[in-house]
Amino acid sequence: MKQLGSKPLQTARLDLRPFRATDFQQAFDNWMSDPSVTKYLTWTPHAAPAFTRALLAQWEEQSASPEVYHWALVWRETGEVIGDLSVVAADMRSERAELGYCLAQAFWGRGVMTEALTAVLAFLFGEVGFSRVEAKYATANAASGRVLEKCGMKQEGILRRYVRLLSTDEWTDVAIRAVLREEWRRTAGGAVRWVNAAWSSK
Repeated sequence: MKQLGSKPLQTARLDLRPFRATDFQQAFDNWMSDPSVTKYLTWTPHAAPAFTRALLAQWEEQSASPEVYHWALVWRETGEVIGDLSVVAADMRSERAELGYCLAQAFWGRGVMTEALTAVLAFLFGEVGFSRVEAKYATANAASGRVLEKCGMKQEGILRRYVRLLSTDEWTDVAIRAVLREEWRRTAGGAVRWVNAAWSSK
């Protein structure tokens, strides 16, 4: 494996790059303060831009490490920061990575996260050399599951009563999906065609 860090990536509509502290206001306004975005996540909405600014300053500093894989999703048409995609856990000996992501509500239902994930999977498998990439999501968040499915990630099981949501204090089951490098090689073309078709239809 090669530790390459948060290499800038491009898709049809997006630029993926490390976060900058100066992104804080857009990040706060677009999704970090939105309870609809954080409903199924492991953190609560940010109460003030100052908190977001401090967090993004940490992320900018961490981005210099080749072991950190964390991208801001930038809508190229406007230069606006609209989401977050990262490797939230990795086992380098086992060549395994777990992804986490979130997206501004204004961009839901437009194939944006599928587009970003497709590019990141190509990078993690094709350049870094991971053997397996996985992601977990609350089963109630069906849209997140559809994104992973479109990227070729197969459901492997349900973790029952796995998380107590911060947003509602309710228990939720969590699904886990994953794709192996050899599966990605067989299906990558299909995922890329789906993203291109979705983009061209807009």
